[in-house]
Amino acid sequence: MTPHMDAIGIITADLAASLAFYRRLGLDIPADADSAPHVEVALPGGQRLLWDTEDVVRSFDPGWTAPSGGERLGLAFRCDGAAEVDTVYEDLTGAGYRGHLKPWDAVWGQRYAMVLDPDGCAVSLFADRE
Repeated sequence: MTPHMDAIGIITADLAASLAFYRRLGLDIPADADSAPHVEVALPGGQRLLWDTEDVVRSFDPGWTAPSGGERLGLAFRCDGAAEVDTVYEDLTGAGYRGHLKPWDAVWGQRYAMVLDPDGCAVSLFADRE
């Protein structure tokens, strides 16, 4: 038997705010999920993205504390083109989400930007430069 990657989990302080952010990035998350303690959505290719509130995590891991001091996991969203990186970045920052790195042309051949989700996790936006 060989384990296989099935899901990525996000622990959030504010579930509704986190889900709203990821909806803006195009994830199909049901509207009624905002009040649930645990949410799962299927991603293309069969993977899943999971959300749990901090309270849910503490219910089975009472000693859990929110991490501090840097990123431990990064999510990246491929855009259809370099111009879309700029458009999505502007949409998110215009909606009040914090920009981390404004769009730039990276030396590795991509247009790249980073925004922070409501819990401060960096989310990359990228596309091959045209």
